[in-house]
Amino acid sequence: MPEQDLSLGRAVVCVPARNEANALPRLIRSLDRQYGTGDGACLRVVVLANNCTDDTVALLHGLERNAEIPHLALRILEATIASSHAHVGTARRRALDAGAAWLEQEGVTEGVLLSTDADAVAPADWVMANLRALRNAEVVGGRLVLHGETPAADPRLAALHARIEEYWVAVRHLEEVFDPPAHDPAPRHGDHVAASLALRADLYRHVGGLPMLPCGEDNALVARVRWHGGRVRHCPGVSIAVSDRRTGRVTGGMATEMLRRTRVVQGLETYSLPSAAHWRALIARRHRLARCFTDPAGPAAALRALGMTEADLATIGWETCPNGIALVERIEASLGEGIPEAVPVPLDEALAGLQAMLVDSQPARAAQVA
Repeated sequence: MPEQDLSLGRAVVCVPARNEANALPRLIRSLDRQYGTGDGACLRVVVLANNCTDDTVALLHGLERNAEIPHLALRILEATIASSHAHVGTARRRALDAGAAWLEQEGVTEGVLLSTDADAVAPADWVMANLRALRNAEVVGGRLVLHGETPAADPRLAALHARIEEYWVAVRHLEEVFDPPAHDPAPRHGDHVAASLALRADLYRHVGGLPMLPCGEDNALVARVRWHGGRVRHCPGVSIAVSDRRTGRVTGGMATEMLRRTRVVQGLETYSLPSAAHWRALIARRHRLARCFTDPAGPAAALRALGMTEADLATIGWETCPNGIALVERIEASLGEGIPEAVPVPLDEALAGLQAMLVDSQPARAAQVA
């Protein structure tokens, strides 16, 4: 993507919102402050206001009427979703579909969809950083930075946040030693969730759009892209601030995780994560599967040598795999057999195991550098 094509006019930000009168104006104002408005381009923003009973829509119209967001082209879509389908997957799907349709209607070439949440706050370089990162990837995940909604943060909670982040950094380091992804080099983070997700609009259509799941719809979309061979970039230059609120709209979402961590620091729960052995086995397995794609004997022969049957090969459709990314994703999604079981252990034990494994792997890391 040439530098001159990094225009806000190519992007549309898609936001589902239900009763977000308190938080949403903060996000909208942050989007209005995005870098790149100097060329006169407006940033498109779609808000899917679903089942709202508060002043969410009125406040958005007020921002427009008072000329508080001059750099945005805002579309507010009000919707009533039946209770059986009234969840974030449905609302986010409608928002993203509307964003893609808007770009198509206006003849925008190489348009980009950006997903975020109503309670997020975007730094001024968020859109441009996503556009840059999409040069060498099909999906870009932004790093999540917690911002507090309570007057005073609990230092014990902050320490737990840091410890959990240390664990995930160690997991990524382990992958960088034994199976470093060429398309997602270090330094990188590990987030690819709906609060900051970017992909080209034509790819979004090609993979069938966002799965309408009540939870995990973002990870399911990323899996669809990988199924087609798409590269996911966890760019350290892309980040967004997300709320640490403990009352959320999605069971299993960010608010659920924040509530869990609060219970941990109160001594009501133990925080457990998969052991180092799980990650080492999983990384090794994925490495073996990906290498089958470039095996001199061909992918099918290599997969048979690993014990896969003709029925397995037919299920994954290896002939249409464009690369090793797609091959691994299809095997894990369609078959699942052989995926190491993730046995949770207490956080301190899991982290100590990862750190010890990284120390033991230093000869392998030195050999890679040499």
